[in-house]
Amino acid sequence: MRCVIARFPFDLVKSEVESKMDGIRPEEVTGACVVIGRKVFPVKQVGEVITRQDRRDFTAGEVTRALVRLGFTCHATPPQAQSPSPSPAQSESQPQPQSPLASGSTPDPFGGIGG
Repeated sequence: MRCVIARFPFDLVKSEVESKMDGIRPEEVTGACVVIGRKVFPVKQVGEVITRQDRRDFTAGEVTRALVRLGFTCHATPPQAQSPSPSPAQSESQPQPQSPLASGSTPDPFGGIGG
């Protein structure tokens, strides 16, 4: 697919982008990012690899538009890592707080003052 990045035309193919990024370690993601394979890359890193231009020569928006048109999933911010939800066994082993009414005693409406 023909894309213009930093005023230069590029003929990009999804499989070629994937092969160029294969074996490259993703940098820390702090802004716009793209999922390639099972890795999340900053779009500026991908743009630098596929265009062989300095990152200052193009915007993240230009690269994001090109990658979305090729069928990649892009995010404006890094996707949040999902924390594992507790298993039912873990939930049962943790004591749950009980209300004062559950113990069978009636609460003191005056909080122990006077009476």
